[in-house]
Amino acid sequence: MAGTAPARTHCPYCSLQCGMAVTRQGRSGIEIGAWEDFPVNEGALCRKGWTSGALRGSRERLTQPLVRDRATGELRAAEWDEALDLVADRIRSLQAAHGKDAVAVFGGGGLTNEKAYQLGKFARVALGTSQIDYNGRWCMSSAASAANQAFGVDRGLPFPLADIERTDVLVLVGSNLAETMPPAARHLDRLRERGGKVVVVDPRLTPTAERADLFLQPVPGTDLALALGILHLLDARGAVDEEYVAARTTGFEEVRRSVASWWPERVERVTGVATDELRALADLLAEAGTVTVLTARGAEQHAQGTATVLAWINVALALGMPGTPYAGYGCLTGQGNGQGGREHGQKADQLPGYRMIDDPAARAHVAGVWGVDPDSLPGKGRSAYELLTSLGQDGGPKALLVHGSNIVVSAPHATHVTQRLEALDLLVVCDIVMSETAALADVVLPITQWAEESGTMTNLEGRVILRRRAIAPPAGVRSDLDVIAGLAERLGSPVGFSVEPEEVFAELGRASAGGKADYAGITYARIAEEKGVFWPCPTPEHPGTPRMFADSFATADGRARFLVQEHRGAAEQPDASYPVHLTTGRVLAQYQSGAQTRRIKALTDEGAFVELHPMLAERIGAHDGEPVVVRTRRGEMKAPARVVTTIRPDTVFVPFHWVGANRLTNDALDPSSRMPEFKVCAAEVLV
Repeated sequence: MAGTAPARTHCPYCSLQCGMAVTRQGRSGIEIGAWEDFPVNEGALCRKGWTSGALRGSRERLTQPLVRDRATGELRAAEWDEALDLVADRIRSLQAAHGKDAVAVFGGGGLTNEKAYQLGKFARVALGTSQIDYNGRWCMSSAASAANQAFGVDRGLPFPLADIERTDVLVLVGSNLAETMPPAARHLDRLRERGGKVVVVDPRLTPTAERADLFLQPVPGTDLALALGILHLLDARGAVDEEYVAARTTGFEEVRRSVASWWPERVERVTGVATDELRALADLLAEAGTVTVLTARGAEQHAQGTATVLAWINVALALGMPGTPYAGYGCLTGQGNGQGGREHGQKADQLPGYRMIDDPAARAHVAGVWGVDPDSLPGKGRSAYELLTSLGQDGGPKALLVHGSNIVVSAPHATHVTQRLEALDLLVVCDIVMSETAALADVVLPITQWAEESGTMTNLEGRVILRRRAIAPPAGVRSDLDVIAGLAERLGSPVGFSVEPEEVFAELGRASAGGKADYAGITYARIAEEKGVFWPCPTPEHPGTPRMFADSFATADGRARFLVQEHRGAAEQPDASYPVHLTTGRVLAQYQSGAQTRRIKALTDEGAFVELHPMLAERIGAHDGEPVVVRTRRGEMKAPARVVTTIRPDTVFVPFHWVGANRLTNDALDPSSRMPEFKVCAAEVLV
C-alpha cells in the first residue's frame, strides 16, 4: 500500500535486536529500511537484516495446519479445529495413561517475552507438566549460571553495548561478533580510534580477530586455563586492585592460592599460547585504567563453560572492574530473545521474573498472579538435552510440543536426538517453514513470523524493546499465543490465556514484580517513547537500569563472589583414532539452524564445509574444494575442504547451520548449566 507509514520494529535474528523500519509493499511484500535513531544499531543492519523480509510470500511458507495420515504416513492439510482437537485429545489420552509429565514442551530463545511467558504458564497450569525447557539452554546458560553465582543476577551485559567504545582494553573471549552481529563491530573500530585496545581469544583468526591489537589462539577447550594463567600473572606483578577486592568482593584469597601454580610455562603447555603473548595480555590489563571482558559461545559451550566464565569474571574482579564505569564483565547473548527467553518461565527450573521454581515464596507470588493454588504447580523438570534424550523412554515424555526450535539441526549428538523424536507418540511443531524437525512431526501448525506480530524482546543489554506488527499474516496462519490459548481451552485449563500481546505483557509484569528481572514498571507505551527500557524497572516512575552494580551486587551481602575454578580440559581429548580437535560456529550469511536464512536467495548458501590448516591438509592428502569426511565417536559428515592458514593446525572447524555438524558434537554436559560441549570434541579427518 503506497504511502503506508513504516513500522518501527526490530530484526528477527540476533540479540542486538537492531531497529528497522518496515513498510508494506504491494499486497503481501515488505521493504526493510533504516531506523537511524535507534541507539543499538543507528540504522546499520547486516545482510541478514536487510533481507529479512524475503520469506513473506515465499512458496516455502506454511499457511495451513498439517496432520500426519496414519494410513499413508504422509502429512495432509487440515483445518485448525481438527488439528487442535487432535492434539488435545492425544494429550489427554497420554496423560491419562502415563501421568502429567508424559507431555513435554520445548521452547526457543527467539520467542517474544509474551510467548515465552505464556508457554511456561501453559506447561505448568494447563498441562500440569514439569517437563519444559528451551534451546537457549544451548546458548547462554553457562554465562547465566556464572553471573548468578558471581554477581547474584544474570543480565548478559550489565551496561549498554556502546559503553565498550570507552573502555581502555576490551577482551573478547570466544566471540566473532564481526560475523555473528556485524553492526556491533563498529564499536571495536570506535574504541581503537580513541586509542583503546582490542584483544581476541579464539582458535581461529576470524574477521573479529583481524581487528585486534592482540590475538591469542588457544587450543579449543583451554580458555579456562588461559584465564587462570592471566590472573596468576596479574597477581605476580601486583596488579590486583586490593582496595576494590576488600570492599566489594569475597573469596579472593582462596582464588589467589588456586592460581599460584599456573605459571606461564604451564599455561603455554596446556593452551598452546606462547608465554610472551600471555605476558603481553597481562601487561595490557595491568596498565589499563578500564578493562571490559566479554565472553561468547566459544568460551561457554563447554562441559566446563560455567567454570570458564567464572575464571574470566575472577580476572575482571581482581582488576576492580565490575560496577566501574565503562568496564566490567558481560556476555554477548546470541539469540534474538536469548535474554528475555531465560527470564520468564520456559526453563525447567524457573518462574517469571527470573524466580526459581523450588522457592516457596516465588511459587506463591506467581500462583497468585495466575489464580491457581501454589501446590498445583509442578516442580523442576529436566534440562534441554536431558529432556530430549528421555523422549519415548520408560519414565520419559511420550509427546512433545515444539515452539521456535529446529531440534534436528541444533541439538548435540543429533542423530541420537532425532531417534528420540521419532520414538514419540506425538510430536507437534509450530513453525513458519517446513524445518527438518517439522518434517518429523505428527502435527505441524503454521505460525506468524516477526513482521506479522507484536510483542517484546529483551536484547543483550537487558533493554526491553517493542516489536510492532507491520503487516497481517497470510490467511490460515496464527500466532503461538493463539495456539497456546486454543489448546489450553480444549484441555480445560482452570485459567484463561490471552491472545493479546499487550495484555500478556501486563500480566508478565505483575508476575515478574519483585523478582530479579522485574518488568513491573515497563509498558508498551513507555518502550516506544524511550526506545527501550532496561530492567530491573519495578515501578512506572523508575528510570530503568542501564548500568548495574555501581553500588552493590545482587547478592545477599552486596558483594561479588570470587570462586575457585580448576581446569580439567575438554571432556573428550584427541587420541590415535581421533587426533584433531573439532570446533563449530556460525558464518556471516546464515543464522542458527538456517531454517529461515537458507531459504532466502539473497543470502549466500554454499552449504557446510570443513575448514582445516594446510599442514593438516597435506598430511591427509586433502585439497581445497574437494570433499573430506569428518568423523567423531558419534557420527560423520562429508563436506568440501577449505584449506586456510587462519586456523590452528590441530583443529578443524565446521559451521552448524546445516544438518551434519551436530551429528558430530559431544553431548557431555556442564554440571551447573547443563550446557552440552558443542565447541570441542575429538575428530578424525579423511579424504
